[in-house]
Order: sequence, then structure tokens, then C-alpha cells
Amino acid sequence: MKILELPIEFEFNGQKNYIYPSLIILNNELTLVDTGYTNFLTLIEKEILINGYEMKNLKNIIITHYDDDHIGSLYDFKEKYPWINIIASEIESKYISGEMKSERLVQAEEMLENMPNEEIEFGKWFIQQLKNLKHVSIDEKVHDGDMILDNKCRVIATPGHTSGHISLYFPSLKSVITGDAAVHENHELVIANPHFCLNVEKAEQSLGKVKNLKAETYYCYHGGKFTL
Repeated sequence: MKILELPIEFEFNGQKNYIYPSLIILNNELTLVDTGYTNFLTLIEKEILINGYEMKNLKNIIITHYDDDHIGSLYDFKEKYPWINIIASEIESKYISGEMKSERLVQAEEMLENMPNEEIEFGKWFIQQLKNLKHVSIDEKVHDGDMILDNKCRVIATPGHTSGHISLYFPSLKSVITGDAAVHENHELVIANPHFCLNVEKAEQSLGKVKNLKAETYYCYHGGKFTL
């Protein structure tokens, strides 16, 4: 078993940006963790193919949480590769499937009411982005402590950024895929954008939880791989 980070380069507001979805390879079966923004399917496919793997072996997609930069292309993946098993926490699955209005959308609509004039346009654009997300039903709902992927991966509940956020711990590889529970900034692990955290206190606790796993490698969606 191994984990690869997939550096995805894109432009936002005229600036170069990166996200780092992870690819887990186990017995020639592939599991992708998070799917980037809308229309990122081909960018992610290209990166998987460059690494010498075939899309026909993509068996699972694990979603750490429902934010648009993590589930944007989920619908496209499921449409193109209908056999894929989609895994998320039970809490997040309600928002991803559209059963409940996402907490992020509720937050964005509340923030818009008190936004300074110069930010209102962005606020409205962001709300529209969230409303445009296509809902996808979750095939496998997981909980804290569940062992998945042939018992090689432990699901770690890491709420704060969103209420049902999960990270993934691989004891045999001494590795963690953090989602947005930890981001790699200035050679350290910190919480993701506190401004967007639904509960900063819980986010801090989750960061502590992830650090306490004493892993050697942390695969961060933002900032990339962090090695101790």
C-alpha cells in the first residue's frame, strides 16, 4: 500500500494555486480522497495517469467534507465511473446528498448580511458556487474509529472546519490524510482558514488529535505533504 499526493495547479483571481488530493494504492485498487472544484475531473485524471495508474482501477472516492473544493467534481466522477464506491461520514453525507442544506451555505448567507460593500460581490458569487454544486448520494457512511480499505485505514472524526469532517490514519504507513483538519503552512500544521471554521475550538481540538497520532507524514489538501 502507498499514498501519492496529486498536485493540482489552477488559477484563481489571476493567481496560481494548488490543491493536493491524495491517491491510495492498495492491491492495484485506487482510492481517491477528495475531488477538487467543479470541472477538475480531467486535471485529476491526468495526474493519476502521469503516475502510471489506470482509471478503470479507481474503486473508491473518500470525501473528507462537503466544501466545494473537495466535492466539486464528485458528481462528474460518479457519472463517468459509475462503479465507484463513495465514502463519507454519516454527518457529511446528508449535506453531500442534498438531504440537508449545507452548513457552509447557511454560514455564507448569514455572512453576506454583514459584509462590507466591497466584499458583497464575492459573497454573492460564493453563495452561487455552493448552490451550483450537484448532489451525490453516498454509498458507504462511516464513523469515528471505523476501519476501512481492508482494515488498513482508520477513520478519524475531526470536526470543527465542518461538523462531520473526517481525516484518515494509516498505522502501517505512519501517515495521515488530513483533509482540512490540518493545513501545511510555514513548515507546520495549523487549522484551515479560521474565518471559515464552523467551530474554531473544535477545529483546534481536531488539529491536536491529528498531531497526537504521531505520524511521520501528513498529506494536507492545502499546502501539500508535511514530513516530520
